[in-house]
Amino acid sequence: MNQLATSDFTEITQLIVSARQRAVQAVNTALIDLYWQVGQIISRKIAAAEWGDAVVPQLASHLAQTQPGLRGFTARNLFRMRQFYEAYRDDEKVAPLARQLPWTHNLIILNQSKRQEEREFYLRLAIQEQWSSRDLERQLKTALFERTVLNPAKVSAVLSQIHPDAINLFKDSYLVEFLDLPHGHAEADLHQGLVQQLKQFLIELGRDFCFVGSQYPLQVGGRDFALDLLFFHRGLNCLVAIELKVGRFEPEYLGKLDFYLEALDRDAKKPHEHPSIGVLLCASKDSEVVEYALSRSLSPALIAEYQTQLPDKALLQAKLHEFYRLNAPYDDMIDDSGTRV
Repeated sequence: MNQLATSDFTEITQLIVSARQRAVQAVNTALIDLYWQVGQIISRKIAAAEWGDAVVPQLASHLAQTQPGLRGFTARNLFRMRQFYEAYRDDEKVAPLARQLPWTHNLIILNQSKRQEEREFYLRLAIQEQWSSRDLERQLKTALFERTVLNPAKVSAVLSQIHPDAINLFKDSYLVEFLDLPHGHAEADLHQGLVQQLKQFLIELGRDFCFVGSQYPLQVGGRDFALDLLFFHRGLNCLVAIELKVGRFEPEYLGKLDFYLEALDRDAKKPHEHPSIGVLLCASKDSEVVEYALSRSLSPALIAEYQTQLPDKALLQAKLHEFYRLNAPYDDMIDDSGTRV
Protein backbone atom coordinates (compact mmCIF):
# COMPACT_ATOMS: atom_id res chain seq x y z
CA MET A 1 0.00 0.00 0.00
CA ASN A 2 1.38 3.39 -0.99
CA GLN A 3 2.12 5.92 1.75
CA LEU A 4 -0.37 8.78 1.37
CA ALA A 5 0.57 12.40 1.87
CA THR A 6 -0.93 14.34 4.79
CA SER A 7 -2.83 16.50 2.30
CA ASP A 8 -4.86 13.45 1.27
CA PHE A 9 -6.58 13.50 4.65
CA THR A 10 -7.38 17.22 4.61
CA GLU A 11 -11.04 16.82 3.64
CA ILE A 12 -11.85 14.49 6.53
CA THR A 13 -9.80 16.58 8.97
CA GLN A 14 -11.73 19.70 7.99
CA LEU A 15 -15.04 17.88 8.45
CA ILE A 16 -14.05 16.84 11.98
CA VAL A 17 -12.86 20.34 12.91
CA SER A 18 -16.04 21.88 11.52
CA ALA A 19 -18.24 19.40 13.40
CA ARG A 20 -16.40 20.08 16.65
CA GLN A 21 -16.82 23.81 16.21
CA ARG A 22 -20.56 23.41 15.62
CA ALA A 23 -20.83 21.17 18.68
CA VAL A 24 -19.04 23.72 20.88
CA GLN A 25 -21.25 26.51 19.55
CA ALA A 26 -24.39 24.43 20.15
CA VAL A 27 -23.35 23.73 23.75
CA ASN A 28 -22.58 27.41 24.31
CA THR A 29 -25.93 28.50 22.86
CA ALA A 30 -27.78 26.00 25.04
CA LEU A 31 -25.90 27.20 28.14
CA ILE A 32 -26.57 30.87 27.43
CA ASP A 33 -30.25 30.08 26.80
CA LEU A 34 -30.36 28.29 30.16
CA TYR A 35 -28.79 31.27 31.95
CA TRP A 36 -31.29 33.56 30.19
CA GLN A 37 -34.26 31.49 31.33
CA VAL A 38 -32.98 31.23 34.90
CA GLY A 39 -32.37 34.98 34.96
CA GLN A 40 -35.87 35.56 33.60
CA ILE A 41 -37.49 33.49 36.37
CA ILE A 42 -35.45 35.19 39.11
CA SER A 43 -36.20 38.64 37.69
CA ARG A 44 -39.93 37.92 37.39
CA LYS A 45 -40.28 36.54 40.90
CA ILE A 46 -38.33 39.39 42.51
CA ALA A 47 -40.29 41.99 40.51
CA ALA A 48 -43.56 40.38 41.62
CA ALA A 49 -42.36 40.40 45.23
CA GLU A 50 -42.63 36.61 45.34
CA TRP A 51 -38.93 36.47 46.17
CA GLY A 52 -36.55 38.82 47.89
CA ASP A 53 -32.83 39.06 47.13
CA ALA A 54 -32.18 36.77 50.09
CA VAL A 55 -33.90 33.90 48.27
CA VAL A 56 -31.18 33.73 45.60
CA PRO A 57 -28.47 32.40 47.99
CA GLN A 58 -31.01 29.84 49.18
CA LEU A 59 -31.56 28.78 45.56
CA ALA A 60 -27.81 28.44 45.05
CA SER A 61 -27.55 26.27 48.17
CA HIS A 62 -30.50 24.12 47.05
CA LEU A 63 -28.95 23.55 43.59
CA ALA A 64 -25.60 22.64 45.13
CA GLN A 65 -27.26 20.02 47.31
CA THR A 66 -29.64 18.54 44.76
CA GLN A 67 -27.44 18.72 41.67
CA PRO A 68 -24.02 17.30 42.64
CA GLY A 69 -21.24 18.45 40.37
CA LEU A 70 -23.26 21.36 38.97
CA ARG A 71 -21.03 24.36 38.38
CA GLY A 72 -21.74 28.00 37.65
CA PHE A 73 -24.83 28.39 39.82
CA THR A 74 -23.42 30.25 42.78
CA ALA A 75 -25.47 33.06 44.29
CA ARG A 76 -23.20 35.60 42.60
CA ASN A 77 -23.65 33.99 39.20
CA LEU A 78 -27.40 33.69 39.67
CA PHE A 79 -27.59 37.44 40.27
CA ARG A 80 -25.52 37.87 37.09
CA MET A 81 -28.05 35.77 35.17
CA ARG A 82 -30.77 38.11 36.37
CA GLN A 83 -28.65 41.10 35.29
CA PHE A 84 -28.02 39.45 31.92
CA TYR A 85 -31.71 38.94 31.28
CA GLU A 86 -32.72 42.43 32.41
CA ALA A 87 -30.02 44.06 30.29
CA TYR A 88 -31.30 42.62 27.01
CA ARG A 89 -34.93 41.58 27.55
CA ASP A 90 -36.32 44.68 25.83
CA ASP A 91 -33.88 44.65 22.91
CA GLU A 92 -34.83 42.06 20.29
CA LYS A 93 -31.91 43.13 18.11
CA VAL A 94 -29.15 42.71 20.70
CA ALA A 95 -30.39 39.68 22.65
CA PRO A 96 -29.58 37.18 19.84
CA LEU A 97 -26.03 38.57 19.67
CA ALA A 98 -25.42 37.82 23.34
CA ARG A 99 -26.36 34.18 22.74
CA GLN A 100 -23.50 33.82 20.24
CA LEU A 101 -20.77 34.60 22.79
CA PRO A 102 -19.45 32.60 25.75
CA TRP A 103 -20.65 33.51 29.23
CA THR A 104 -17.25 35.01 30.12
CA HIS A 105 -17.48 37.44 27.20
CA ASN A 106 -21.00 38.42 28.20
CA LEU A 107 -19.94 39.10 31.77
CA ILE A 108 -17.03 41.28 30.63
CA ILE A 109 -19.32 43.37 28.42
CA LEU A 110 -22.07 43.59 31.04
CA ASN A 111 -19.71 44.65 33.82
CA GLN A 112 -17.69 47.18 31.83
CA SER A 113 -20.25 48.74 29.47
CA LYS A 114 -22.84 51.20 30.73
CA ARG A 115 -24.79 52.04 27.59
CA GLN A 116 -26.90 49.70 25.50
CA GLU A 117 -25.31 50.95 22.27
CA GLU A 118 -21.88 50.28 23.78
CA ARG A 119 -22.86 46.73 24.65
CA GLU A 120 -24.18 46.16 21.13
CA PHE A 121 -20.93 47.59 19.71
CA TYR A 122 -18.73 45.15 21.64
CA LEU A 123 -21.08 42.19 21.11
CA ARG A 124 -21.00 42.68 17.34
CA LEU A 125 -17.24 43.19 17.17
CA ALA A 126 -16.46 40.28 19.50
CA ILE A 127 -18.46 38.02 17.19
CA GLN A 128 -17.05 39.51 13.98
CA GLU A 129 -13.41 39.56 15.12
CA GLN A 130 -13.67 36.35 17.17
CA TRP A 131 -11.90 37.99 20.09
CA SER A 132 -10.69 35.91 22.98
CA SER A 133 -11.77 37.14 26.42
CA ARG A 134 -8.30 38.65 26.79
CA ASP A 135 -8.62 40.51 23.48
CA LEU A 136 -12.06 41.77 24.50
CA GLU A 137 -10.68 43.04 27.82
CA ARG A 138 -7.95 44.91 25.95
CA GLN A 139 -10.39 46.58 23.57
CA LEU A 140 -12.44 47.80 26.52
CA LYS A 141 -9.30 49.15 28.19
CA THR A 142 -8.39 51.01 25.01
CA ALA A 143 -11.87 52.64 25.05
CA LEU A 144 -12.51 51.49 21.49
CA PHE A 145 -16.20 52.43 21.65
CA GLU A 146 -15.54 55.95 22.91
CA ARG A 147 -12.77 56.51 20.36
CA THR A 148 -14.92 55.22 17.50
CA VAL A 149 -17.88 57.46 18.36
CA LEU A 150 -15.84 60.58 19.10
CA ASN A 151 -13.26 60.18 16.33
CA PRO A 152 -14.43 58.22 13.29
CA ALA A 153 -11.83 57.35 10.66
CA LYS A 154 -10.75 60.20 8.35
CA VAL A 155 -10.89 58.93 4.77
CA SER A 156 -10.73 60.53 1.34
CA ALA A 157 -13.87 60.94 -0.78
CA VAL A 158 -12.41 58.55 -3.33
CA LEU A 159 -12.02 55.85 -0.69
CA SER A 160 -15.64 56.30 0.38
CA GLN A 161 -16.77 55.89 -3.23
CA ILE A 162 -14.62 52.88 -4.12
CA HIS A 163 -14.89 51.11 -0.77
CA PRO A 164 -18.08 52.32 1.02
CA ASP A 165 -17.52 49.87 3.89
CA ALA A 166 -14.00 51.12 4.61
CA ILE A 167 -15.20 53.78 7.05
CA ASN A 168 -16.38 50.97 9.37
CA LEU A 169 -13.27 48.82 8.98
CA PHE A 170 -10.54 51.35 9.73
CA LYS A 171 -9.88 53.40 12.84
CA ASP A 172 -8.85 56.97 13.48
CA SER A 173 -6.21 55.74 15.93
CA TYR A 174 -4.46 52.44 16.57
CA LEU A 175 -3.12 51.34 19.94
CA VAL A 176 0.39 49.83 19.89
CA GLU A 177 1.06 49.90 23.63
CA PHE A 178 2.19 46.28 23.34
CA LEU A 179 5.39 47.47 21.62
CA ASP A 180 6.69 49.28 24.74
CA LEU A 181 8.24 51.96 22.53
CA PRO A 182 10.39 54.53 24.33
CA HIS A 183 9.75 58.25 24.02
CA GLY A 184 11.59 59.62 21.02
CA HIS A 185 11.65 56.27 19.21
CA ALA A 186 12.77 56.11 15.59
CA GLU A 187 10.74 54.95 12.61
CA ALA A 188 12.90 51.83 12.45
CA ASP A 189 11.93 50.99 16.06
CA LEU A 190 8.24 51.30 15.21
CA HIS A 191 8.60 49.26 12.03
CA GLN A 192 10.64 46.50 13.66
CA GLY A 193 8.29 46.34 16.64
CA LEU A 194 5.19 45.95 14.47
CA VAL A 195 6.81 43.15 12.47
CA GLN A 196 7.97 41.34 15.61
CA GLN A 197 4.56 41.73 17.26
CA LEU A 198 2.66 41.06 14.05
CA LYS A 199 0.01 38.88 15.71
CA GLN A 200 -0.92 41.66 18.11
CA PHE A 201 -0.90 44.24 15.34
CA LEU A 202 -3.20 42.08 13.19
CA ILE A 203 -5.66 41.86 16.09
CA GLU A 204 -5.56 45.64 16.39
CA LEU A 205 -6.09 46.08 12.64
CA GLY A 206 -8.95 43.59 12.36
CA ARG A 207 -9.61 39.96 11.55
CA ASP A 208 -9.77 40.26 7.75
CA PHE A 209 -6.28 41.76 7.43
CA CYS A 210 -3.61 39.40 6.07
CA PHE A 211 0.09 40.24 6.13
CA VAL A 212 1.81 40.36 2.75
CA GLY A 213 5.23 41.82 3.43
CA SER A 214 7.56 44.26 5.15
CA GLN A 215 9.63 46.74 3.15
CA TYR A 216 7.67 45.49 0.14
CA PRO A 217 9.75 46.16 -3.00
CA LEU A 218 8.35 48.32 -5.78
CA GLN A 219 10.28 49.04 -8.94
CA VAL A 220 9.31 51.99 -11.11
CA GLY A 221 11.45 52.88 -14.08
CA GLY A 222 15.00 52.24 -13.06
CA ARG A 223 14.48 52.96 -9.36
CA ASP A 224 13.71 50.73 -6.39
CA PHE A 225 11.30 51.72 -3.64
CA ALA A 226 10.21 49.99 -0.42
CA LEU A 227 6.74 50.19 1.09
CA ASP A 228 6.81 49.96 4.89
CA LEU A 229 4.04 47.37 5.35
CA LEU A 230 1.69 45.68 2.91
CA PHE A 231 -1.49 43.83 3.88
CA PHE A 232 -4.47 42.35 2.07
CA HIS A 233 -8.02 42.81 3.30
CA ARG A 234 -10.21 39.81 2.52
CA GLY A 235 -13.53 41.62 2.96
CA LEU A 236 -12.60 44.56 0.76
CA ASN A 237 -10.65 42.32 -1.64
CA CYS A 238 -7.76 44.75 -1.98
CA LEU A 239 -4.19 45.46 -0.96
CA VAL A 240 -3.67 47.85 1.96
CA ALA A 241 -0.42 49.81 2.05
CA ILE A 242 0.69 51.26 5.40
CA GLU A 243 3.34 53.96 5.59
CA LEU A 244 4.77 54.79 9.02
CA LYS A 245 5.68 58.26 10.27
CA VAL A 246 6.99 58.90 13.79
CA GLY A 247 6.21 62.62 13.59
CA ARG A 248 3.03 64.54 12.93
CA PHE A 249 1.18 64.24 9.64
CA GLU A 250 2.39 66.54 6.86
CA PRO A 251 0.37 67.05 3.65
CA GLU A 252 3.31 66.12 1.42
CA TYR A 253 3.23 62.56 2.80
CA LEU A 254 0.12 61.89 0.72
CA GLY A 255 2.05 62.39 -2.52
CA LYS A 256 4.41 59.53 -1.77
CA LEU A 257 1.54 57.30 -0.66
CA ASP A 258 -0.33 58.08 -3.90
CA PHE A 259 2.76 57.02 -5.83
CA TYR A 260 2.94 53.71 -3.98
CA LEU A 261 -0.76 53.01 -4.57
CA GLU A 262 -0.35 53.64 -8.29
CA ALA A 263 2.62 51.26 -8.41
CA LEU A 264 0.68 48.60 -6.51
CA ASP A 265 -2.34 48.87 -8.78
CA ARG A 266 -0.25 48.70 -11.93
CA ASP A 267 2.25 46.02 -10.95
CA ALA A 268 1.01 44.04 -7.93
CA LYS A 269 -2.80 44.04 -7.93
CA LYS A 270 -4.50 40.94 -9.32
CA PRO A 271 -7.13 41.44 -12.05
CA HIS A 272 -10.00 40.40 -9.74
CA GLU A 273 -8.91 42.69 -6.88
CA HIS A 274 -10.21 46.16 -6.15
CA PRO A 275 -8.01 49.31 -6.12
CA SER A 276 -5.47 49.41 -3.30
CA ILE A 277 -5.98 51.47 -0.13
CA GLY A 278 -3.30 53.56 1.53
CA VAL A 279 -2.95 54.27 5.24
CA LEU A 280 -0.63 56.91 6.67
CA LEU A 281 0.02 55.93 10.29
CA CYS A 282 1.48 58.95 12.06
CA ALA A 283 2.39 59.75 15.64
CA SER A 284 0.02 62.74 15.62
CA LYS A 285 -2.16 64.76 13.27
CA ASP A 286 -4.07 68.00 13.12
CA SER A 287 -7.69 67.30 12.19
CA GLU A 288 -8.05 70.44 10.09
CA VAL A 289 -4.83 69.75 8.18
CA VAL A 290 -6.04 66.19 7.56
CA GLU A 291 -9.39 67.46 6.29
CA TYR A 292 -7.76 69.87 3.86
CA ALA A 293 -5.27 67.29 2.62
CA LEU A 294 -7.88 64.59 2.01
CA SER A 295 -10.48 66.86 0.40
CA ARG A 296 -8.53 67.07 -2.89
CA SER A 297 -6.88 63.67 -2.74
CA LEU A 298 -7.61 61.46 -5.75
CA SER A 299 -6.43 58.30 -4.03
CA PRO A 300 -8.33 55.90 -1.75
CA ALA A 301 -6.39 56.88 1.36
CA LEU A 302 -6.86 57.59 5.05
CA ILE A 303 -4.79 59.14 7.79
CA ALA A 304 -4.64 57.63 11.26
CA GLU A 305 -2.39 57.97 14.25
CA TYR A 306 -0.78 55.38 16.46
CA GLN A 307 -0.74 55.66 20.24
CA THR A 308 1.95 54.05 22.35
CA GLN A 309 0.01 54.25 25.63
CA LEU A 310 -3.51 53.39 26.66
CA PRO A 311 -5.80 56.44 26.56
CA ASP A 312 -7.39 58.03 29.61
CA LYS A 313 -10.68 56.15 29.51
CA ALA A 314 -12.33 58.30 32.18
CA LEU A 315 -11.59 61.43 30.13
CA LEU A 316 -12.97 59.84 26.97
CA GLN A 317 -16.11 58.74 28.81
CA ALA A 318 -16.62 62.31 30.01
CA LYS A 319 -16.24 63.60 26.45
CA LEU A 320 -18.68 60.98 25.22
CA HIS A 321 -21.19 61.99 27.87
CA GLU A 322 -20.92 65.59 26.66
CA PHE A 323 -21.23 64.41 23.05
CA TYR A 324 -24.46 62.58 23.84
CA ARG A 325 -25.79 65.54 25.79
CA LEU A 326 -25.18 67.95 22.93
CA ASN A 327 -26.56 65.61 20.28
CA ALA A 328 -29.56 64.25 22.14
CA PRO A 329 -33.02 65.14 20.79
CA TYR A 330 -34.82 67.78 22.84
CA ASP A 331 -37.32 65.22 24.13
CA ASP A 332 -34.55 62.95 25.40
CA MET A 333 -32.78 63.23 28.72
CA ILE A 334 -29.27 62.03 29.55
CA ASP A 335 -28.50 60.72 33.02
CA ASP A 336 -25.15 61.06 34.81
CA SER A 337 -23.78 57.94 33.12
CA GLY A 338 -24.56 59.29 29.66
CA THR A 339 -27.48 56.91 29.13
CA ARG A 340 -30.65 58.11 27.40
CA VAL A 341 -33.65 57.94 29.74
